[in-house]
Amino acid sequence: MGLFDKLKQGLKKTADFLNTDIRDLFKAEGRLADETFLDELFERLVRTDMGVEAAQNTVDQIRTDFRGRVVQMDEVLQRIKESLKKLLAQPTQPIQFAPSGPTVVMVAGVNGSGKTTSIAKLARMFQSEGKRVVLGAADTFRAGAVAQLGIWAQRLGVPIVQGQPGSDPASVAHRAVSEAVAQAADVCIVDTAGRLQTQRNLMQELTKIHRVLSKVIPEAPHEVLLVLDATTGQNGISQAKHFTEAVRCTGIVLAKLDGTAKGGVVVAIRQQVGLPVKYVGVGEKAEDLALFEADSFVDALFEDMAAAE
Repeated sequence: MGLFDKLKQGLKKTADFLNTDIRDLFKAEGRLADETFLDELFERLVRTDMGVEAAQNTVDQIRTDFRGRVVQMDEVLQRIKESLKKLLAQPTQPIQFAPSGPTVVMVAGVNGSGKTTSIAKLARMFQSEGKRVVLGAADTFRAGAVAQLGIWAQRLGVPIVQGQPGSDPASVAHRAVSEAVAQAADVCIVDTAGRLQTQRNLMQELTKIHRVLSKVIPEAPHEVLLVLDATTGQNGISQAKHFTEAVRCTGIVLAKLDGTAKGGVVVAIRQQVGLPVKYVGVGEKAEDLALFEADSFVDALFEDMAAAE
């Protein structure tokens, strides 16, 4: 399955939701683009969790172009797609690799966000590019988290550096990067304990890990990826803001996109946080990770509706 098909599959719930909601606005002979119609369209867009601002921008564009005339669904869809592509515009940003030595990727997120699985997917992706990977299990608070990452490491055949339960996470992170240097690995992915963005002491610990990594490699971590659970919708905005303040996140991995009709949250994240969405999780398998590309994302969201027209 190609990346576009994976993306389309991952967005199916959101697309089905939009498909039903927007189609219900139209009759066979079209629909007058009056304020009643625009209000109804606004409500349907907001339900995807794209945020009030993005939905309002989109509806305002449609008001400017069509107000007072009868419109067909394909005309409105085209304007929605154009608006969303503009709002989501960002350079396609894969991982920025270090010019030499291991590239250190620190991964953060709240408990249950899909962080461990996302790390496995990243490791699998790097492997497919011919890169040697070392994992660092710096989530020492939950033995289950270390065990889960260990199972993935075994499946993928990549080395993993672990610590004793309750040991200093920063120490484990330090050893993982040192091991990556010793093995001449290309990438070191460091897991961190899942935490709520409101837990100040744990957020300070994240800052410590970030600082310790730079003691092994001055430029490290080269990437700090925040894993957000797409099913949480707008709550992801608050998470992104707090984590970015603590560890200067460089991008987002949006997990569990296939499990929600709130895929529009990608738009809200771009509008309100400004971080690039680098990858989206579109399934449970190790290979189910897609590079985020704005135009493809929007096209996948509306392809079935356009085809039906």
